[in-house]
Amino acid sequence: MKTIGVLGGMSSVASAEYYRRINEGVNAHLGGHSAAEVVLYSVDFGVIEGFIRDEQWDQAAEYLAVLARRLEQAGADFVIMATNTMHRVFDELQDALGIPLIHIVDATAEAAIAEGANILGLLGTAPVMEADFYRARFADHGIEVLVPSEQDRGLVHRVIFEQLTHGIIDDQSRREYQRIMGDLVARGAQGVVLGCTEISLLVTAADMPGTVLYDTTALHADRAVRVSLGLQPLGKEPLSQVG
Repeated sequence: MKTIGVLGGMSSVASAEYYRRINEGVNAHLGGHSAAEVVLYSVDFGVIEGFIRDEQWDQAAEYLAVLARRLEQAGADFVIMATNTMHRVFDELQDALGIPLIHIVDATAEAAIAEGANILGLLGTAPVMEADFYRARFADHGIEVLVPSEQDRGLVHRVIFEQLTHGIIDDQSRREYQRIMGDLVARGAQGVVLGCTEISLLVTAADMPGTVLYDTTALHADRAVRVSLGLQPLGKEPLSQVG
């Protein structure tokens, strides 16, 4: 079993979900009392939130690179970032590491491709929905991304930072997310990407019957489990070609 390095704390709510899913995933494969071998570094989300708010991406990359290297020094064989937004600095972190970093979009795109989807709606923080780094990675896989209107993007972003990262689950916010996802489907989305690691705590498949939801947290954690157990390589091979 390879040791999984998790760069977390962005937010701690999401990191707890990653830790749970990774351990449950390993146990589902191996049974008994088996659990994952994990090295977790939880960062100060207050620092990260400031970088995001002020768009200080170079400083964010420097800050996270130092902490990612601590995971490598602690014995991690590969690293995942328990966040969508900070994949904005993925390339800088990978360059700083001597071990692989698994991209959250790759795991999500492969699941969509396996189901024949090439147009996806996207919910996430403002940087995820509006910047090129996330959509361009999907484009590398041949997937087109649709995002909500400007007003709805603002709503999605506020719910994430004002509620979900604090563990607050609000029924009105759920209804707004359902409406927004419905609009994306009406525009041609063949599924909706939950492109923030906390969104799956607010909306699930049961809230959107008939719509495929791609939970980036679940898919990223499952990818880490499969790589750790030698069931999937670290490259971008489609899921249909691995054991």
